[in-house]
Amino acid sequence: MTSTHSAFLKEMGITEWTSRDSMQASPEMAVAASAPAVAAENTSAQRTSYGTWWFFGNEPQGDAQILFQNIIRALGLAKNEWSWINPSINLSQLSSPETPVVAVAFGGPIVQKITGERDPLPQLRETVLALNTGSDEEVPVIASFELNQVLTKPKDKALLWQDLLLARSVLQNS
Repeated sequence: MTSTHSAFLKEMGITEWTSRDSMQASPEMAVAASAPAVAAENTSAQRTSYGTWWFFGNEPQGDAQILFQNIIRALGLAKNEWSWINPSINLSQLSSPETPVVAVAFGGPIVQKITGERDPLPQLRETVLALNTGSDEEVPVIASFELNQVLTKPKDKALLWQDLLLARSVLQNS
């Protein structure tokens, strides 16, 4: 193995390399080699959550649903760390969990409805808006594109990702 490969493996936390051929010959080595991987998997499962994500919009269907699942995966969110919320509900019914919350609103009309803002989406993006649930604290809201729009305008995917990174930053700093 070249030194470049060794550097990559070391970067990934792999300090000992065993070929598959030798692992098949010795089952004990296969078990021993998998132990660090299991330990790493358990460590990542025990990671700490920064808070809860609320996603507002019409629940995605078809390709938009696949895009949303990819967003959840890319953000590294567990099922208990996010909720899909229909914007037609009475916002005072929302109760903030004990962890910090950030809301992402998909689409201009949704953003306007939950925040009371009147500006169009391009002016509301890249700004931390507020959702008042009637409790003492306001929930930060990040405005972004409808998922179906992102599917028809691929250049907006990068802008959507910027919005999601802003939401993550807001959540980590709350």
